[in-house]
Amino acid sequence: MSDLRLVKTALREGVWRGELHGAGGERPRVTVSHQGTPLEGVEIAETGDGIFALKVAIPAELLSDGVHSFIVTDAGSDSRLGHFTIIAGQPADDDLRAELDLLRAELDMLKKAFRRHCVETA
Repeated sequence: MSDLRLVKTALREGVWRGELHGAGGERPRVTVSHQGTPLEGVEIAETGDGIFALKVAIPAELLSDGVHSFIVTDAGSDSRLGHFTIIAGQPADDDLRAELDLLRAELDMLKKAFRRHCVETA
């Protein structure tokens, strides 16, 4: 198990940024992959106090409609440090967020019907 800990910081202008804590002063080796394929151009720079900045440029050719997950892995121990997700384009019908919105709408409808039933039978 890796002692590295990933802290997400920002996604701006197509570049995802994070911090790696717990490297013990030595430069960590990490890989970032999308659908099992490692990304090129992952940058790691020491910021001081044993913290390393992780910078990942998201290639435009990887983005399309749907949900895209990127997995950050400690290359030394092959353990997963974290992930980040980008949702692009039209939401998919089977997208979890779309399903959650539908469930909330149905729950609201059921609550109104139940309250109306309680008033009518009281």
